[in-house]
Amino acid sequence: MENHNVDTSKLCLMTGNANPALAQKISDYINVRLCDAEVGRFNNGETSVMINESIRGKDIFIVQPTSHPVNDNVMDLLIMVDACKRASAHSITAIVPYYAYARQDRKTRGREPISAKLVANLMVAAGIGRLLTVDLHAAQIQGFFDIPVDHLLAAPVIADYFKRQTYEDELVVVSPDLGGVTRARALADYLKAPIAIIEKRRPRPGEAEVMSIIGDVKDKVALMIDDIVDTAGSLCEGAKALKKLGAKTVLAACTHPVLSKNAVEKINDSVIEKLIVTDTIPLPANKPSDKIVVLSMAQSIGDVILRIQAQRSVSLLFR
Repeated sequence: MENHNVDTSKLCLMTGNANPALAQKISDYINVRLCDAEVGRFNNGETSVMINESIRGKDIFIVQPTSHPVNDNVMDLLIMVDACKRASAHSITAIVPYYAYARQDRKTRGREPISAKLVANLMVAAGIGRLLTVDLHAAQIQGFFDIPVDHLLAAPVIADYFKRQTYEDELVVVSPDLGGVTRARALADYLKAPIAIIEKRRPRPGEAEVMSIIGDVKDKVALMIDDIVDTAGSLCEGAKALKKLGAKTVLAACTHPVLSKNAVEKINDSVIEKLIVTDTIPLPANKPSDKIVVLSMAQSIGDVILRIQAQRSVSLLFR
């Protein structure tokens, strides 16, 4: 851990129910205990929040990714923020490693909502003074907020894992679509590896067809990188295409393992050798897989929290 020499006496770390394991890891790393707060449900299904200690004048950091069940976790966050505001907290920072509705960031057809903007409005209206998030699906979502947004990237954590493997000059980083080239380039720069791009089309939402691959993958270790793995259809089809074009090994990495429906079964049955994910979202306990390796974002998030608290530059950590 960096030597921050931070006075943490006014720092209060709190967690909702979305990812308490990540919150505990952050707590252990920065050596700040989790605040005694309970988030539950009333009999009618409404969110219940009870903070069992004084937080007057404290700087609150709430760990709450808005993953499945999305709407419950969004409401839990908003109500926790309101409780903190009414308890006279000095400042409230929301740590939302996975930002829900990020794929609804623009209108692609008439009469569609821009839900990512709506969620931003709700967070600001509730009283959040700062947002810390990880690998937004669309980086421009930062502009939906009128408060500071710290956009942390998982690429350094993922790159560090692959640097410890023995792939030498065989690695090529593959973007699963044209929109992900910037993300692939960032990881490739860390790994000093070339990139390739899968060109695909989506005949229907949630479905993808591989059209062609730009770049050389023959006899290479192909590493596909994406921000989200949802149904895993694109990932598995891309892996199949890479194998057909002569890739020796196919690996995959993503920041947010949404893994909806039968995604884990698809990955287990695919040619993907390993899927590297982070713990922004807890993995479904009832869907284990020997192929999935989980890396933690706790240290990266913890360093940002300490820098925010010390009023030091955060951008240095994002380079």
